[in-house]
Order: sequence, then C-alpha cells, then structure tokens
Amino acid sequence: MKLKTFPIFLAFMCMGYGDAVTTLVSVAKAQFALSNFMAQFVQFAGLIMFGVLSIPMGIVQDRIGRKKTLLIGLVIIFFGVMTVVVRGNLDNFYLFVLAIFLVGCGNAVLQVSGNPIMRDVSDEGQYSSNLSLGQSVKAIGSFTAPVVIFIGAWFSFSEAQSNKVLFMILAVVLALSIVSVFMLKIKEKKNDGKAASLGSCFGMLKNPYVVAMVMGIFVYVGAECVMANSLPIYFTENFGMDGGLAKQYIVYFYVAIMIGRFAGAAMLRKFNTKTFLRNTAILALVGFAFMFFANTIGAMGIAFLSAKNVTIFALFVLAFGFANIFPLIFSMAIDRIPSKANELSGLMVTAICGGAIIPPIAGFVADSCHSLLIGFTVPALAIVYVLMLGLTVSTKRENA
Repeated sequence: MKLKTFPIFLAFMCMGYGDAVTTLVSVAKAQFALSNFMAQFVQFAGLIMFGVLSIPMGIVQDRIGRKKTLLIGLVIIFFGVMTVVVRGNLDNFYLFVLAIFLVGCGNAVLQVSGNPIMRDVSDEGQYSSNLSLGQSVKAIGSFTAPVVIFIGAWFSFSEAQSNKVLFMILAVVLALSIVSVFMLKIKEKKNDGKAASLGSCFGMLKNPYVVAMVMGIFVYVGAECVMANSLPIYFTENFGMDGGLAKQYIVYFYVAIMIGRFAGAAMLRKFNTKTFLRNTAILALVGFAFMFFANTIGAMGIAFLSAKNVTIFALFVLAFGFANIFPLIFSMAIDRIPSKANELSGLMVTAICGGAIIPPIAGFVADSCHSLLIGFTVPALAIVYVLMLGLTVSTKRENA
C-alpha cells in the first residue's frame, strides 16, 4: 500500500461507518417496537440522501476538487456521530433518526469523492483492484456496529452502553481521517475540460450502458441492505436467539464480504472484470438457494445439516457473492468512460439510494406474506439483474 493511499483507505473505512449506523435498524425495531416495514424504513432517513445529494455534489466536486469534497463528507459524518456522543445514548427516536440522517448525508458526499479519488492514487490498470481493496477496508467499518453490540451483549452491557462506546469509537477514527486527508497532497486527474452540470450528469442517462450500470448499483445496494438489516431479525424470529447475540451474524456477513473483497482485489489483477461480475453474481444466487431451502435440508435429519447451520452456510456464500459487485460495477463504468468520472460518480452514488427504496419493499413483502424469508426474494431478484449485466454489458472504452 502506497503512503499516499493510506488516507483514502482510512476514508473508505469511514464510509463503512455509514453502513455500521444503518445496521442499527434491528436495534430500532426492538427498542421502538417497529414493524418490519417501519424498521426497514428507518434506513430511508439516511440512504435517501444518496439520491438527493450525489449529483449536486458531483457538480460541486468538479469545481472544488475531490479532496475538498472528501473532507466535507467526513466532517458531516463526524457531526452526525457527535450528536449521539454529546447526548450519551440513543433512547430518543428522533435523535436516532437525526444521527442516521446526518451520517447518510456525509456518507453520500464521501462516496461521490472517495470512489473516483481512488483512481487518482492508483497505478494504470489497478483501479478495479484498488477499489475492491478499498471496499474491503470499508467492510471493516461496516461491521464495527454489530461487533461492538455483540461484544456488549456477551458481557451483559445494555444496548445503550454499547451504542455509546460505538459512537465514541467512530468519532475518534473520523477525527483521524479528517486530519490525514487534510494533510494529503495529491494530483487529481482532470476530466475532459468541460465543467460538470446537471445537464451533463443527466445527459449521461441517454447512454443505455450508463443506465444499466446505475441500475446495477441501485438494486445491489438495496439487496445488501436488506440482508444486513434482516439477518439478526431472521435468526431471532426463526431460531429463538437473543437479539443482541444475533448481531454476530451481521459480523459474519461483513467479515465474509471483507475477505471476499481482499481476495477479489488480488484476483482482479489477473481476471476480466465482466467475467468476475458474472461469476460473483452466480455465487450469490447459490447462497440464496441454500437460504430458501434451509428448512427443507434441515428436515432431512442429518445432524450437522440443521436449518440453522445451512442458513449460516448460506450467509457466507451470499457474502462472498456480494463482496465485489459494487466495486466491479463502479469501476467498469468509470474505466469505460473515464473522461466523465465526476458525472458518473454522481449518478452511481445517487443509485445507492436503492438502499432506501428496496428494503421497505422487502419489508412490505415480508409483512404481507408473514414471512421474512419470502421477503428475501426481493434481493434475490436484484442479483438476477446483476447477473444479466455480467452476461450482456461490454467493457470496451468509449467517448462520452
């Protein structure tokens, strides 16, 4: 890892804190007695800001630069975290939503700048690999919340105590990231000389390839959010686990994603991105198949193939399949039209609002069918779409 990439990788870890905070959806469900729909809808408060802020911030970034935009995102997340640190707990629903909202705003800005700035610090041909590595570092931040809450439950801490420790950790690392990025000197790669605008951003949507890839990000992020948010609820409701201890499965999920991204970063130095996308989507669908048929397999009566064990196995297969989808789609789009990196970044990060839209749909399906497992058909269909991208899109570079 080059010294100049360290602050960027640290910023990627802070991106993961956005995921870490939104995994508190299951905490909200238990603490505020919410339905599946409302629990998933809480996430809307943060992730919808990806849809609102990303394109405007892509335009701002084109004018002030990626480093300054990155700093803006880090500072906003820091203020969101500090709203909880100053109060000392998350016992107020409106404070809970405000914290998620601010973290979501900052994370949207961070994603707009962080993904393309990685290209500025990457050697030629290494962007996809480094972006996967960055996303693996992001995964470390993503499982911070469930790790802290799980450890707290293990030592009989209250969720309020665990949350206080969590947000204090986030505040310290965010402060370190702000300082390191501020001190970073970097030569940003220029675009085609034309200033980005709303017209140029939305004009990119005339390109069918861009639309397809933006939709890929939209459905994938929604699928990941559904699974990450629902795993503790699923293990609690179906296997009678304590809610705090069930957080361990989010930890397993993100640890597996982190390992998968580290492996993907190495493999992408030698393998074609389109082929890799296709294969990783197939692996995720295999994971869904095991999850859907876990009870059937468990009914066979084989001791080590209980429904719970098969579901845990499915979780790992899913996570390995999910691991590289986001960096693959993002880097494929940027590498194909590099002259429009800021506009593409704004559009692609806007699509992260799929994490605000798809989880409530999955929650509605689960409530309507009285089955969280049936609700998982929504993210499964999203991965079918990703597979279609891997089968059909071209990676040949083009002019915008």
